[in-house]
Amino acid sequence: MGSNVYNLIFLSMFSLALLVSMHQVRAKESFGRGRKHLNSCNLFSGSWVIDNSSKPLLYNSSTCPFLESQFDCEKYGRKDTQYLKYSWNPNSCSLPRFNGEDFLNKWKGKKIMFVGDSLSLNMWESLSCMIHASVPNAATSFSKKDPISTVIFKDYGVTIHLYRTPYLVDIIKENVGQVLTLNSIKAGDAWIGMDMLIFNSWHWWIHTGKSQSWDYIRDGSNLVKNMDRLEAFYKGLTTWAHWVEANVDPSKTKLFFQGISPTHYQGKDWNEPNNTCNGEDEPVLGPKYPTPLPPPTDVVNKVLKNMKKQVSLLDITLLSQLRKDAHPSVYTENHRSDCSHWCLPGLPDTWNILLNAALTK
Repeated sequence: MGSNVYNLIFLSMFSLALLVSMHQVRAKESFGRGRKHLNSCNLFSGSWVIDNSSKPLLYNSSTCPFLESQFDCEKYGRKDTQYLKYSWNPNSCSLPRFNGEDFLNKWKGKKIMFVGDSLSLNMWESLSCMIHASVPNAATSFSKKDPISTVIFKDYGVTIHLYRTPYLVDIIKENVGQVLTLNSIKAGDAWIGMDMLIFNSWHWWIHTGKSQSWDYIRDGSNLVKNMDRLEAFYKGLTTWAHWVEANVDPSKTKLFFQGISPTHYQGKDWNEPNNTCNGEDEPVLGPKYPTPLPPPTDVVNKVLKNMKKQVSLLDITLLSQLRKDAHPSVYTENHRSDCSHWCLPGLPDTWNILLNAALTK
């Protein structure tokens, strides 16, 4: 009798241990499959789908202390909310919901910097708001002194900078006036020592007239009044690439280039010739956009391909082309149509979700 009870207890314990072991193996296999699935996934190929979850938004514009009013479409009267209900759905994997506290823990004690123009501002503000919504009671500081703006999550030692420099290369004052200097990046000294860098440039390269911030272009020893803007962009971006090669160690710093952000001023691009982004309330049905990618995407791809050090491309162009509905349009302080930047909350939140996913691949 005693022997039988002992055997029964032994068999029960053995079976339980076997079940636990099998469960752990399956869990590891499942985790491994998930990782492999994400690693084999093109995050930037997919379509926009309606998010029917109870909490599709990661934050509210009214509760984010870092959000500038220029992107706060709700503040300036936008009533429709359909544009906030779309989620990006990659073809061959699913994106995890962003968790700001997890992000802070992973980047504890680190420094992150966005470098570029107002589209970098769009993305920087979005990330800061997304994180803040997860830890609303965390101690923070916010400072803005041109060209650097900074948010610090003090409890975690995470610093998120924005360095405003629309061209990446320098504008230098000479006797003739302000000179866009294609082979100079003196500003780069401020970018050294970061744990993550996310670069961006293009939109200011096509500005003309009063919105142009330079008088001449210096191309090597040549000083010219103007030149082909795509050629100038290529030469300036090549200078940036050389700066990265000389100054950044990818084993210590995560490197990204924020892809070209499209505009929606011409409805003919999405087969509605009489339209701009004004009044648009739903995306273009994907996965393709009626017109090709904007030409500067070829420049970015060419420069990144020729670099010895790996810079990951946040290939946001096509997925953003589909979002003709996500711009501020007339919901701005002066009610002038803005089909270049993006409402917050909005599309740049997805850019940051993709950035976070790329960091885990």
